Amino acid sequence: MAAAPRDTPAAGVSAGGRLTRTGWLVCAIAAIGFAFDIYELLMLPLIVRPALLELGGFQPGSPDFQRWVATLFYVPALCGGLFGLLGGYLTDRLGRRRVLTWSILVYAFAAFAAGFSTNLWMLLICRCLVFVGVCVEFVAAVAWLAELFPDPRRRERVLGYTQAFSSIGGLLVAVANGLAIQWGPSLPAIAMPSWLGFLGTIAAEHRHEAWRYTLMSGLIPTLPLILIRPFLPESPLWAAKRAAGTLKRPSLAALFAPDLRGTTLATTIGFACTLGVAFGAIQQMPQMVPGLVEVKEAAAAAGEQAAAAARVKGETDEGRLTAAAKAATARHGQKMAAEYTKMQEIGGLVGRCLMAVVLAAGIAWGWKLRLLQVPGLLLTPLVFWFFVRWPNTTVFEIPLEWAHLGRLPVTTMSVGMFLVGLVTVGQLSFWGNYLPHVFPVHLRGTGESFAANIGGRMIGTSAAAVTSLVAGLLPYDSAPLQFSSAAAVVGAVICLVGLAASFLLPEPAAGIDD
Repeated sequence: MAAAPRDTPAAGVSAGGRLTRTGWLVCAIAAIGFAFDIYELLMLPLIVRPALLELGGFQPGSPDFQRWVATLFYVPALCGGLFGLLGGYLTDRLGRRRVLTWSILVYAFAAFAAGFSTNLWMLLICRCLVFVGVCVEFVAAVAWLAELFPDPRRRERVLGYTQAFSSIGGLLVAVANGLAIQWGPSLPAIAMPSWLGFLGTIAAEHRHEAWRYTLMSGLIPTLPLILIRPFLPESPLWAAKRAAGTLKRPSLAALFAPDLRGTTLATTIGFACTLGVAFGAIQQMPQMVPGLVEVKEAAAAAGEQAAAAARVKGETDEGRLTAAAKAATARHGQKMAAEYTKMQEIGGLVGRCLMAVVLAAGIAWGWKLRLLQVPGLLLTPLVFWFFVRWPNTTVFEIPLEWAHLGRLPVTTMSVGMFLVGLVTVGQLSFWGNYLPHVFPVHLRGTGESFAANIGGRMIGTSAAAVTSLVAGLLPYDSAPLQFSSAAAVVGAVICLVGLAASFLLPEPAAGIDD
């Protein structure tokens, strides 16, 4: 491998070593892309329950509900993995910047369209397009940043801290969902445009649903992208090789040549395990929260208050009173799920920041990963098997009204979610930094895409479907207890496999410009 080149002004760094305006723009658009990658993906755990209730009429815990939860989690991931692999190939063929831009546009507009869903199949197709855009964007952004900032220390810091915005994206989607629940009734009604009437209509009573506004907020990242796009540079390393005619043609088969086969398999298994824990355990949390003792009690009280308020207004029909009580109970459950999601995402943000520090340390790459994997193996079964069953009375709440985060409940379960989020999400930053080191320039997008999309998005996210199916087989009457028990078992097994796979990861050679 050739020695790594020094940062140049073309890479967004001035002769004095400071980031130029272009360098800051590059970091800004990458941070926005990473943030909304996770923003788009983490919408589903927050909206799947109310969406299935409205569009399918399925009750939580029923076979149809379980089947559609599994479908909505896994089919989009399958599409994202397949098309993400194609996107990685196009990243190597067409350039990092161009593919990055189009991928963000695809997932943003698909998320907006999902808010108009009139049936489950429309929602599924839109979620598939969202996953396609997200899977391609991650690969293009990582390769782009790694080659724009080739100085090793600067590159690790830029990749580490821009990826930390992924957890901010997870926090933002929880905030957006909470705001949609609170303000949805006063927002403009969501109705299908007349020229799209062939897609169906949205019933009048469902035109202010919080899950629809949450999905539509995914359009936000297109706004800064449209403004910043003209100022973004292409990767100088990729562009120089292409101009000189030395850029080799990418090939999927080359990933399994003798010198790269072990690297491809180890990174694919490792990435799959990290996302497997995230989707098979952590992202099932909204299904568990309604079963927590204090949440059930508060939700029942909210339902009684709603029925009492309706009676005060003169409502006497028992059916409508019951419907008002059920709606209020469901809203409280959704609100609490959003609040617990905030705690988990704050943990993820802390984990990514810690990993950014670890990445700059001079220790072996495998041990950088195991620093989080080992506590994850201990915490996952503890939190999802035991904490859900223990009393979770709120000790105190952290008021964050000034930041529009509402109040964060501090309970046994919320602290557990914070810690599990820390050790699991922090591992994702490891992969974003590690992968560019072990694949050559002409295979960087393809290799990263195989590990992240085939391993992570297709195999790893299938853990959500596995957890849902396992939950349906467990002998519990409570759906939250079914999901928590399944998450504990599935998550623990995946953690063990990921720890074993970490010992197969090769130590990268010096340099990134081979």
